[in-house]
Amino acid sequence: MDPHIFTLDEAERTLPLVRRIVVDLQYEYALWRAAVGRFELRSAGARAEERLPPEVIAAQREVTLLAERVAALLGELEAIGCTPKGIEAGLVDFYALRDDRLVFLCWRLGEERIEHWHDPDTGVDGRRPIDDLISTGTES
Repeated sequence: MDPHIFTLDEAERTLPLVRRIVVDLQYEYALWRAAVGRFELRSAGARAEERLPPEVIAAQREVTLLAERVAALLGELEAIGCTPKGIEAGLVDFYALRDDRLVFLCWRLGEERIEHWHDPDTGVDGRRPIDDLISTGTES
C-alpha cells in the first residue's frame, strides 16, 4: 500500500488530533509498562505445568487489555496516514515530498508546529529545519 503523502499544510491541520492521540498513547503505554512489571512479579514463581493463580491471570488480562488499547491508538495514527516513531518521545512522522523526493515531516509532542524533516533512512537524529523545497500545499 502506498503511503499517504502530506503537504506541510495538510500535516499541520492533523496536529490537534494527532497531539490528542499521542498524549493518550503515552498514558496507555505507561500503564501497559507498569502492568507488564506487575505481571512479571506475580508470575515469577509460577511453573508452566501448574494452574496459574487468579492474581497472575488477572495481571495477564490487564496486560492484554492495555496492549490492545495501545495498538488501537497506534492504529488511529496509522489510519490518519502518520507513522509513529517513538511512543515515549512522542515522535510522529508524515510522508511528504521535498523537491519531488520522499521524506518525512517530523513532529514531536510539545512542538507547536511541524518545523523539521528528515530522510527516511536517517531518523530523528537527521532532522533538518523545514525549507522552501518541502511541498506546502500553497504552491500555485
